[in-house]
Amino acid sequence: MSIDRIEIHLRHNNGKLLPIYFEVYDNSLSRKWLPAFENILNEGLHLEKNYCFFGFPDGPRNLDFLASEINRTIAAINGSSIDYMIKDHFTVANMTVVKYSNRAEQNITTLNHDKLNQLHLYFEETQGVSGAMSKHYNNADAETRWHIRQLNLLCHEAECLILSLGRQHCTPEWVRPSNVMCWLNAPRFILDDEDYNLFGIDTIARNHGGVYVGVNKAVGKHHYEVFCDEGGDSRIDELTTTTLKPQTEAAGDFDIEWGKSTLREPFMKEKLDNFRTWLVANNFDPEDPSLTIGHPKIGQVDLNRSFSSTDFHKVLSILTQHLDVYSIRTSKAYAEYDYTWQDSKQLQVPLL
Repeated sequence: MSIDRIEIHLRHNNGKLLPIYFEVYDNSLSRKWLPAFENILNEGLHLEKNYCFFGFPDGPRNLDFLASEINRTIAAINGSSIDYMIKDHFTVANMTVVKYSNRAEQNITTLNHDKLNQLHLYFEETQGVSGAMSKHYNNADAETRWHIRQLNLLCHEAECLILSLGRQHCTPEWVRPSNVMCWLNAPRFILDDEDYNLFGIDTIARNHGGVYVGVNKAVGKHHYEVFCDEGGDSRIDELTTTTLKPQTEAAGDFDIEWGKSTLREPFMKEKLDNFRTWLVANNFDPEDPSLTIGHPKIGQVDLNRSFSSTDFHKVLSILTQHLDVYSIRTSKAYAEYDYTWQDSKQLQVPLL
């Protein structure tokens, strides 16, 4: 059963608009999420377009650009008055490694987890956690706070892009692009026990065109990210990433998964089984809903109506030409976003 239909218009470089339609499911979480989302639209909050399209191999924000932005952000933090120095430099070469992939049966370029985990650690140390922000963040001016946030956003964007680029060359059907729709200063609501039941290990494997409530943990990674980043032999007390927090609240943010559905694939079953083993080894109960593992689903894109196709490659080809959110409409709210990701800093700094 659907409680609303949402229409998103994506904009081509030539200005032509592409309508995307998705149905909002009727469950405990979507009933909280939809009013929060409509409030975001009605209040005119700022959509972070610099943190919006992840894992698109042929998008405009390539790895050279992301490495340059990371170094620019580090220089800005080092030149600020927050008493924190990052003695590090990022390149495409040191953010990636070449490894043999059993699934692809060849060498592929993939993440240098150690390098990107270190980048994330800089963010954790400079920002702190929700309710206990670090002295560095508290002493920072608005522009420096913006750069601190970029450490996190650029880290996750680079991780997704590196993985997609590696897959593009050997297993292109498993490229995993997504929309990450986040608004600055979006109010949060508290999750309850009924919402927790929508999480679970099987929800890690997201569906093509699935719509999911955004991860909103303020700082840190969730358990599955740590398992993927640090490896199946890692232990919680030895992590590079120091902050591991379950999700207790959410906002009107949401993600759209544009990758193929993986739940029934043998490789995904094996990975989730290994993840369960890792959780037990680290004294977690894999069936504990309060861990908030996975991605609670709140809706589904109507692929046929939006793209006249459910074919992954056709949908990806169309989306790659429309990597700009122009407007969003629900039955009770509407907002336009007539700017681009290049405008992000000048628009966002005053809001911080």
